[in-house]
Amino acid sequence: MIPEDNRFESDPTDVLPEDPGLPDGWVAETPDGHDRATVERLTELLRDHERAGRGWAGSGEEDVLVEVSERGAAMRENLVVRDPAGRIQAWGSVHDRAEGRMLFVHVVDRELDEPLADRCSDVLFEWAEAQARSVGAARGRSVQQIDTGSFADDERQHRWLADAGFEKVRTWWQMSRSVEAEEAELVPDPERWERKGVVFRLVERQGDGMPDEADLRSIHDVLEGAFTDHFNSAEETFHEFIHRLREDPGHRWDHWWLAEIVREEGDHVVEPAGALVGTVSESATGPAGSYVSYLGVLESARGRGVATGLLRTIIADAAARGRDRVGLEVDADSPTGADGLYTAMGWGTKYVTESWHRDVPVS
Repeated sequence: MIPEDNRFESDPTDVLPEDPGLPDGWVAETPDGHDRATVERLTELLRDHERAGRGWAGSGEEDVLVEVSERGAAMRENLVVRDPAGRIQAWGSVHDRAEGRMLFVHVVDRELDEPLADRCSDVLFEWAEAQARSVGAARGRSVQQIDTGSFADDERQHRWLADAGFEKVRTWWQMSRSVEAEEAELVPDPERWERKGVVFRLVERQGDGMPDEADLRSIHDVLEGAFTDHFNSAEETFHEFIHRLREDPGHRWDHWWLAEIVREEGDHVVEPAGALVGTVSESATGPAGSYVSYLGVLESARGRGVATGLLRTIIADAAARGRDRVGLEVDADSPTGADGLYTAMGWGTKYVTESWHRDVPVS
């Protein structure tokens, strides 16, 4: 299920000026995702970036490998800036997320002097803009969006984004809920249970352990339908969707649930109504947690307790696995009031992030 070929320019010299304005001896180049020292340094940069922005680090080498290893090469490109000693001082990554939407990771060493940090930042933005034009042209777009993020308290990142022409467009609450061992009894069986004509079940597995493709397509269809009118929704093909989610370090097939409405009038009919894609969030200091990557309910099925049932399912599953928490992200500006459901079920905001966008004319 590999998507189409990479639509980015892989050679930085093709998209950056001959002189990008770096000091003598500094270079901008593509990192070697096979090099252990490179992966370790990028992990260090990312963790320092997280500590500065929210007070603690959560990422590890697996999160970096998603960006720089061969498994991410179909949809991503990377750039690093090295000082004369060869030490990486800045890192940018672009991800062809869906038609019209390019994600951008922008990380600069926190110990650099301000003028040097500013110049490294400028190089990353110049490169990302050129990559946006490249991927936009390959997709036949006249305008390509760059979508990047920031922690709400990261003033340095805010300044750079605003100076580069980005606009803050959304705020996100990163929420967490503690899990108690007795909550394993919240539902009869996380693998399959039923309530008021709605069946909640894991995706079915084939003899080789792989999930049933029909179930995966049902989940994709539900999520595409549920998020059609949501902020910055962009159509994503089934193959792009599966490829991207399988890249997640916390991906597990036994964390994908479907909710189906069983209609008994006349012929026995089962209709997909909701879907939850969960992942594992590892911790270096304690038990792993579960994370709700996606939760969607079709409009035709709302009001039947589908979202509540799916959330109770992942809580019960986490408790049965000995986990201590379930996390999720909610749009702070959403008109649907989803945060009310999460708060009522015990979730609280742990930290806040922001989305910043810039539209780049492709021509």
